[in-house]
Formats: sequence, structure tokens, C-alpha cells
Amino acid sequence: MRILFAEDDARLAEPLVDYLSRDQHQVTWESNGNRALEALLTGSYDLALLDWMLPGRDGLSIVQELRRRGHDTLVLMLTARDAVSDVVAGLQGGADDYLVKPFRMVELAARIRTLERRSERPYRPAQLQWGELRLDPIGAKVSLGDHELSFTAKELQLLEWFLRHPGQLFNRGQLLDQLWPMDVGAGEDTVKTHLNNLRRKVRAAGSDDPIETVHGLGYRLVARQP
Repeated sequence: MRILFAEDDARLAEPLVDYLSRDQHQVTWESNGNRALEALLTGSYDLALLDWMLPGRDGLSIVQELRRRGHDTLVLMLTARDAVSDVVAGLQGGADDYLVKPFRMVELAARIRTLERRSERPYRPAQLQWGELRLDPIGAKVSLGDHELSFTAKELQLLEWFLRHPGQLFNRGQLLDQLWPMDVGAGEDTVKTHLNNLRRKVRAAGSDDPIETVHGLGYRLVARQP
């Protein structure tokens, strides 16, 4: 998905751009509202992530101008303003969704995925597959053959991460940064526990283990023979 991200705080913008890029989005970052609007009007973006308070032009006026000109780019407002009246103003102004700061990266990723479902040009494949193991990211369902498997939300996120990054090696610290970025109570043991539970459930369902442990280095999706 091509994303225009308008945020003037580099401390928030830089890690968020990195996170979304690792999640295979194409992200353009603008720190000024006027430049953000110009980019949206002249470029081709699937989604605009707009901070409410921006120098030059605020996020609400940007989305209002986009809608006035007939642009149907999806818009997700990011702001510290959490009053009900502000939420209503943002949505009535033409925003598709609203996320209050501070937020977790995984929550933002979930909101983006929800907005993708509304798009007529979905960026991600409808289904991810490893052998007979299939994951439907939109429906959050995993099946093995004709049988549906039960996973926790975090186990699903781990499985999706490996399916989207075949052949890539990740250690526990990297997985912690990607899937628990704002959870100060999580540690590498948390990652290990969820991985073990995921792998145990897949094996119990009758499948081979989809995740390979590379001792001393990390984990990766097991390569399937053609």
C-alpha cells in the first residue's frame, strides 16, 4: 500500500516509517501540511496518515480539501485530541478512521488492514499459504486442509509475519521490536512463549512445523519444496 504520512514530530515519524516499511508498505513522509496536501493531490496514494496539528495546514483541513476536490484516498487521522467532539469533527470532515496518540504500532497496523478491506485495490493477497496451512489475514482465520485452527491474536501475528517474510531470519529481539513495539512489559521470553505455542498448535493439528530454529541466530519460515 502506498502511504502518505504527515507528521511534524520526527521522534514519532521515523520509527513509524521504519515499522510500516518493514511491513512492506511504501511510505512518503511529509512534516508540513501544505506539502502533504500537494503530494496527495498530485501523487497516487492509497492511504493518508494525517496528524491533526501540522505546520502550514492542519490535518482536518487537508482531508476536507481532499473530499471537496473529489479525492477518495483513504484517510486515518492521528492525534492527541481525544474529545468526542474532535473525533466527530474528524469523521464528519471526511476521515475514514481516527486513532488517538499514544498508540501501539500493532494497533495502527490493524487499523490500516481494516481500511485496506474497504479499498477496491487491496494491496495484500487475500490468503497466505504454507503447504496445506492457510492464513486469511482479513478474516483472521487459519486452516489446515478442511479444519480451522484456533490461535491467539499474537500467535496469528507471528504466523503472518513469517509467511510474509519467507526465507528471512529473525531473532527474538527483532520479533519483539516488530510485534510488541510499545509493550514495555514484553521481553524475549514473551516471544519464545508465543512461538512455542504457535508451533505446538500447528504440529498438534497434523502439520509439519512451519518455523525453523537456526541455533544462535533466530527463526525463519521453513522452505517448502516445489
